[in-house]
Amino acid sequence: MRRAILISLAALFMIGPLLPAASAADKIRVVATIPDLKALTEEVGGKLVDVESLARGTQNAHELEIRPSLMLKLRRADMLVENGLELDSWAEVAVQGANNPNIVRGAPGRVDVSRGIQVLEVPSTRVDRSMGDVHPLGNPHYSLDPGMAPIITQNIADGLGRFAPEHRAEFEKNRQAFLARLDEAMARWARAMEPFKGVKVVVYHPQWIYILSRFGLSQAATLEDRPGIPASPTHLTRVIRQMKDEGIKVIIVEPWNDLKLATRVADEAGAKAVVLASMVGGVKGADSYIAAIDHNVNALVTAMK
Repeated sequence: MRRAILISLAALFMIGPLLPAASAADKIRVVATIPDLKALTEEVGGKLVDVESLARGTQNAHELEIRPSLMLKLRRADMLVENGLELDSWAEVAVQGANNPNIVRGAPGRVDVSRGIQVLEVPSTRVDRSMGDVHPLGNPHYSLDPGMAPIITQNIADGLGRFAPEHRAEFEKNRQAFLARLDEAMARWARAMEPFKGVKVVVYHPQWIYILSRFGLSQAATLEDRPGIPASPTHLTRVIRQMKDEGIKVIIVEPWNDLKLATRVADEAGAKAVVLASMVGGVKGADSYIAAIDHNVNALVTAMK
């Protein structure tokens, strides 16, 4: 396997010089680490950008396999838009393999959109592996909260503006048009979720705190024993008992987690397991940022009724 990867990388570097150079008329070639950032970059960049995502919406964004095809995308990129907070730390390996000075850390083409985010669940004690996949810098899944989109898109607009300063006004116009549509949707989501403020839910993996906090829901427990650690029978029994005692009726599941297990626990607790889009493209129909939040809000409302 190692030999195959080395051969692929050698081929990548051989063809690299043959790739056509960008001209002034070309679109800005952007690579985003996750689909949420691809969708938001397309909103801001409009017709001036060509955006690809390294991860797919149905994948676990924590654990992406680095392949030569990802390095090829990065080798051609003018910009790399990353989530930060160690969600996509795997991208650093691909960047090193891509050998593209535009997107190395510290270069103008490297855009970390977590700048300015009020990070939740920052550990107050030293983190070690016995705690599971706890993020030392805090929970990195902030893009699930539509209230964070103004900050994310501002960081994207700033990055695009550094690359193409002559188009700053157009990027900001696109951003404001998107935020206006988002504000309309946010009002609709807030109305739909208002009756459920204070409702407790169980999550499979602890990545939903931002959207739960936005709409006033409470995370009561996780199906995982610890983040990224499969549940023991004892832990599941404890969760089922808690759900019965506290009247918890919803388990939130990611597209990449074990829906059968979640459904079994929900059935025993008299609840429902509902699959939410952990990223754009995570479920059918969630093919834009607003559509993904729409799915999540509608699925939660239906499950909590």
